[in-house]
Amino acid sequence: MALSVAAALQLEVFSRTTVRVYAGEENLSHTVRWVHPVEIPDIAQFLTGGELLLTAGLGVGRTSSEQRRYIREVSAAGAAALVIELSGRAFTTMPAALVDEARQLGFPLIGLADELPFVEVSAQVHELIVDERNSDLVAFERLNADFIQLLLASRSHVSFAEALAHHVGSPVVLEDTDHRVVAYAGGTAGTDLLTKNWGLHARMAHRADAPGGQHYKSSMVQSHDEPGCTRRMIVLRGEAWGWIHVFHGEGELPSVHAYAMDRAADAIAIALLGDRESGARASQRQSSLVNRLLLGDITGEQFVDRALRVGRDLRDRPLAVVVLCKEPDSDVADAMLESTLKALKTPAVMADIGEYVLAIVGLTGQLSAAQLTERLDQCGARAGVSRSGPAAQLTDAARQARTAASVAATRDRPTALHFDRLGVLRLLVALAEGPELTRYIDDELGPLLRHDATETNPLLPTLRAYLAADGNKSRAADTLFVQRRTLYYRIERLNGLLGRSVDDPEVRGSLSLALQALELMESTQQLPSPAPRKPIL
Repeated sequence: MALSVAAALQLEVFSRTTVRVYAGEENLSHTVRWVHPVEIPDIAQFLTGGELLLTAGLGVGRTSSEQRRYIREVSAAGAAALVIELSGRAFTTMPAALVDEARQLGFPLIGLADELPFVEVSAQVHELIVDERNSDLVAFERLNADFIQLLLASRSHVSFAEALAHHVGSPVVLEDTDHRVVAYAGGTAGTDLLTKNWGLHARMAHRADAPGGQHYKSSMVQSHDEPGCTRRMIVLRGEAWGWIHVFHGEGELPSVHAYAMDRAADAIAIALLGDRESGARASQRQSSLVNRLLLGDITGEQFVDRALRVGRDLRDRPLAVVVLCKEPDSDVADAMLESTLKALKTPAVMADIGEYVLAIVGLTGQLSAAQLTERLDQCGARAGVSRSGPAAQLTDAARQARTAASVAATRDRPTALHFDRLGVLRLLVALAEGPELTRYIDDELGPLLRHDATETNPLLPTLRAYLAADGNKSRAADTLFVQRRTLYYRIERLNGLLGRSVDDPEVRGSLSLALQALELMESTQQLPSPAPRKPIL
């Protein structure tokens, strides 16, 4: 960390006398780069900035105008502070003109009651500056090593944001050019609240008319205290990809931390160029997070907390789970779901799980789970949607969405189903998780299924059409495109195989339920399974 004027005044050599700050108390954080004893009036032309000036006052001037000019010149040259001995060589009291001019400029003016050996002052300050610079070099080396290791390991931009937050000890937010948070690390209660309305900070806090457009300390009225923030642009192939923000509080960002930001920005750009983060890696992180939830490795609340780190803010929202079935010969299901949710402006964490896509969606006051189901149905999605609820119920919601998707998978056309609309089918799906439903299917349809497995003319399609027509032979024959005589023959074969008459309404009801159960068993073989329920003791 850079040596400040205030820190320099705490050195042992200054404890030998009375030290008084006459002006510029608010700027004692000025960085001291060097110590310079001086007794000439035109010293300002030789300064380069950051000098702690030590003087007996011989070159300050005797008249008020000379003294005011002296203060103005050293302040304009960037000196860190002026320390004057008041031991009698030039002054016994601090000249009023010096104090007045220094206060107007906010320039640190310090008086010493006694003489001090300026050589010792220089030695102690320079020793401390060297120590600080060595510390900076060590920090630079550590930063470089950490970021190089992350690059070699092909880590994501989320990892670099976390590493930067660790090194600077402050919250870090990474956003894209649309001001969407894509990574958040080292959060505090204040920045947690700020990220809920991130667009206000991103668009207003770093206005182009702010100095440099980089550092910002809020002067707007907020509902909470907004810390000081510095941001750096992430540039890919000459174009802005986004910005990285560090919330460091009052004052300027220390040089080591500014260096860390620059290194992080460069490393993130390299990582993005290497794998185009908008693709496979982002999906992989979300899939990993969802899988941990389904396996019971993390709770719903922990899931929401981790989702925020990858730029998905699900806090303080009712949550619903969507399980989307992929259509055969199509690989656009995840893109369709992602575009639908983006159009609805609702955050979601998505995972591609084999033949299905699972999304945990943060709902809004204008979007309920039922409305989400209706929108997905309009888009031609074959999906199941759970009830909405808090994060603690996410595991149950995943089970509900899986149940609804199991039923949707059996429909002739793509349909989105809400869990509450399933009715008795919920019981069939629940039974499908154990052996009982398999036994029921075998009892009801076993002889027919064994027949169709060996014969070239299956009878199961005939049974489906006859049951769909509710026993109306004419409609069934038309559906199958056969003559009624052919249908009569097939029905006789069915009656013989099943050992009962399909003309009996009760028999048709049992067979219809068995067929639905068979379709569910076939459709649920690869659905993502949530963690099993824990027994209640």
